[in-house]
Amino acid sequence: MPTSEIPSGEQALALERLSRRQGSAITAEQLCGRWRLQLLWGKGKAQPNPATAALLRGLQASLSIATPDAPSLERGDLKVVNSVQLGALQLRFSGSGNLRGRRPLLEFWFDQLELRLGRQSLWRQAISRQPEPRRRPFFALIARSGAANNGWLLARGRGGGLALWVLDPQLEKASDA
Repeated sequence: MPTSEIPSGEQALALERLSRRQGSAITAEQLCGRWRLQLLWGKGKAQPNPATAALLRGLQASLSIATPDAPSLERGDLKVVNSVQLGALQLRFSGSGNLRGRRPLLEFWFDQLELRLGRQSLWRQAISRQPEPRRRPFFALIARSGAANNGWLLARGRGGGLALWVLDPQLEKASDA
């Protein structure tokens, strides 16, 4: 399968089996950028769920990953922002993340919830209660295609769903992570 071609459900499951055996060796540098949600598969499903994926694409669901400006011992190695947007109104969860293991797992936690209108913050709330490390959300990173400024990312979430994101350089330029 060409690396730029989006995998079918069966190909995604085959990539996951390979990743479980050999690991994906995805690095933090390969994750950096703004990812736009493209496809979702339910737990144990070979066919994507078109309705859920269409709804989240309509809400411009995205996952932004960057290296933080200043290192901190209390924070993770990565800055993680998960957002949905309707027109100029955006709901953002932001926090930190780490990569663990050879697969690896992108473990993350949020410390802020924000509502924005364009680039202006309308409301911001700290999330003071962080989950214990064993209860944090994560994505098991399965495969990454393409170069630094294009391609897709395939991962399975803590809840069992499989997601495919497409790197969107235009989104990356349009907003700050």
